[in-house]
Amino acid sequence: RQQSKHVVRKEYNEPIEAPDLSAKSWLRWIWKQLTSMKIALFLLLLLAIAAVPGSIYPQRSADPNGVALYFKNNPDFAKVLDSLQLFDVYASSWFSAIYLLLFISLIGCLLPRIGVHYKALREKPPAPPTNLARLPQYKKVTGEKVKLEAAFEYLTKNKYKVIAESKGKALVELRAEKGYLRETGNLIFHISLVGVLISVALGGALSF
Repeated sequence: RQQSKHVVRKEYNEPIEAPDLSAKSWLRWIWKQLTSMKIALFLLLLLAIAAVPGSIYPQRSADPNGVALYFKNNPDFAKVLDSLQLFDVYASSWFSAIYLLLFISLIGCLLPRIGVHYKALREKPPAPPTNLARLPQYKKVTGEKVKLEAAFEYLTKNKYKVIAESKGKALVELRAEKGYLRETGNLIFHISLVGVLISVALGGALSF
């Protein structure tokens, strides 16, 4: 059941409605945090740290004789390590939880970004503002120096996405932009990372 509370500020006597704290709101907030790039990077670092014990202690899946020897030489300490699943690190519940959270985080982060990037690739360059002073950098050129045909050739030659407006045979306006390659490469990298996670999971499931 949704509940809302009202608090009155003393200096203004204005009621302030508290945000909705329903389960749906909490789930939305948790999902937003989980699918942020910051959390994805944190989980990736956490996964790397969680994998360290697997290279320190012998693992049952790869070296069962080493585990048996460890129990023989350190019986009491080995029981503690075994209770923490440190002899089965890559199949442990805590390692699997981090792995699954990282997978969900990357998928949830990638899908919206892919949609936004695809939409941006298909859209035309935006029209310039009526007030050029709103732009961080601009320059006005008038008179005979204006050569839109030469600018059009230069922009197309340098791989800009160009939209040309003309009246009759004369160009009157050019709009151009580029810079999508960095985001494309970023998305390809993260998609490849998801592919690596899937491959490792399949390899572990098939005892490879």
